[in-house]
Amino acid sequence: MPLPLPLPCAFESQRRGLTLSESMSLCPPAPARTGRHRQRYEDQFRLVAGCIPYRFEKVVEDNICKSESRLHVLMISTPKHADLVFPKGGWENDESITEAVHREALEEAGVKGRLSEKPLGVWEFRSKSSQNSCSKGGGCRGHIYAMEVMEELESWPEQAIYGRKWLNIEDAFKSCRYDWMREALTNLQMLLSKERSKESLESPIKSARPDACFCGSKPANLLRKSFLLQVCCSGLTSPNTL
Repeated sequence: MPLPLPLPCAFESQRRGLTLSESMSLCPPAPARTGRHRQRYEDQFRLVAGCIPYRFEKVVEDNICKSESRLHVLMISTPKHADLVFPKGGWENDESITEAVHREALEEAGVKGRLSEKPLGVWEFRSKSSQNSCSKGGGCRGHIYAMEVMEELESWPEQAIYGRKWLNIEDAFKSCRYDWMREALTNLQMLLSKERSKESLESPIKSARPDACFCGSKPANLLRKSFLLQVCCSGLTSPNTL
């Protein structure tokens, strides 16, 4: 079984009695791949693999039934360009498409997570850095997936090149420079909406979470709690008398 850490890091980790996650901080991140000698091409297009990393963040508006999970997506920036993009890069011939997506997300954004079963879509576009950098015709064919982020690393291979920023979905749309990026975001929203609808049908009791925000009406137990709270705060009586 291969060691999860280089020997010097493993020995130091053992000496300090560190866990594996703590030990990882002792070692610099693996270098990002460079060069295009393994690059895949198709119909004169350079094949690109990427993703939209996302997570749900709980937002509490007040203390009574105003808590909801809101979608946030991760975008990255470079020193040479003011606009934000999604992590993506060349799909190489010694890896599967999903392996390439995971690698690019780790190298450029420092995140790990669960990919959607199918891509959000396949788009053809030109590289912003050079009109002819993708292929002889100057075009890229990008396979973009959704990635539910499970882990966000403090350091990553291309940290000196790429900055990362979490945005709510509204700000993410505003930050998209290209139409294909907005289409990918729309497809992400549709995918997550379908998944949540499916979960609600399969487990209706579980889907009615205590932190859910009920628009328009409140369940009976929440109405009673709200009434009891108002009565207690007014000093009229004790909840035990109701």
